Amino acid sequence: MDLYEHQARELFADHGIPVPEAETAGTAREAHEAAERLGGRVVVKAQVKTGGRGKAGGVKLAADAAAAEITARQILGMDIKGHTVRKVMLAQPVDIEAEFYVSYVLDRAAGTFLAIASAEGGMDIEEVAASRPDAVARIAVDPAEGVTAVKAAEIAAAASLPPETAPVLQALWQVLVREDALLVEVNPLVCTTGGKILALDGKVTLDDNAHFRQARWGDEGADPHGDPLEAAAAAKGLNYVKLDGEVGIIGNGAGLVMSTLDVVAGCGARPANFLDIGGGASAQVMADGLSVILSDPAVNSVFVNVFGGITACDAVADGIVQALESVRLTKPLVVRLDGNNAGRGRAILDGRAHPLVQQATTMDDAARQAADLANRAADLAN
Repeated sequence: MDLYEHQARELFADHGIPVPEAETAGTAREAHEAAERLGGRVVVKAQVKTGGRGKAGGVKLAADAAAAEITARQILGMDIKGHTVRKVMLAQPVDIEAEFYVSYVLDRAAGTFLAIASAEGGMDIEEVAASRPDAVARIAVDPAEGVTAVKAAEIAAAASLPPETAPVLQALWQVLVREDALLVEVNPLVCTTGGKILALDGKVTLDDNAHFRQARWGDEGADPHGDPLEAAAAAKGLNYVKLDGEVGIIGNGAGLVMSTLDVVAGCGARPANFLDIGGGASAQVMADGLSVILSDPAVNSVFVNVFGGITACDAVADGIVQALESVRLTKPLVVRLDGNNAGRGRAILDGRAHPLVQQATTMDDAARQAADLANRAADLAN
């Protein structure tokens, strides 16, 4: 279950992470009153569960309470990537010296968590990750050890973050553990001109299996106006997030899938989704994943990137072959199998000889193939 930004902010504050003063409003008049309580000058932010709000016009600075009312009236009701804005958050503005990116995400394949951090946060973090992946540090976190002071200092140093961010890194880990989260993200985490470290935005995804322990959110965390593909995937038990791109992605392990997104972007195409099948690459899981991805009209090709570990590659290949019997493949499928029984897996796919299935032995080659196929289809459509 994804939380809204204002809910994530509430969690951060509960765990001692500094955040600006803020209130939420469902009407323009409520926004006016909230802005007055916050001192007049505020940032008005659309509350929807998707990225790109700023570029879509869903985040604006208002000079005073009257301007906040006008701005809220403009933002409320907006459609941002299929999400209708029904609430805004008004926050006190801050003078920013530097912006950073920090997050923790579950890496299912490795059986651990991954800390992802960069000294170049903000709206263009996706471009930074795609064009300069070395600017984004990825540090494994042992769940049993957690993020100690030493580990926080290691993450900060790896990402070239100032040492003052280390306490926030520790507190953010506590949000993940104590709130049963699969993902916690702050973008941007900022250093103000006064030297304060503040979390200006937040994204938190809670584990649905722990919903009984997180009843405080009631039904507000479930967005009835969310993306229909995400809703369909959730109904099938898939860990799927819709993105704005043309290459469908299936992988096993959050770390591998995130790396796959970066590599595809580096090949000149945009990922259409995040889909982590973990260790469950069965025929049904594959069929469900392909069904959801192929339902996205923006998808021009699909990239399956699997590193065989506990689930061997031949079992994954069997799952793909069986899935092709129940799902009509309408877009080219590029498969990269590596690791345990990779040779057997490739042979199984060669034996099936589906005309739309291609194979590659490396992630870079597979990403290039998938990107080229997607771009070629886009050119033909135009």
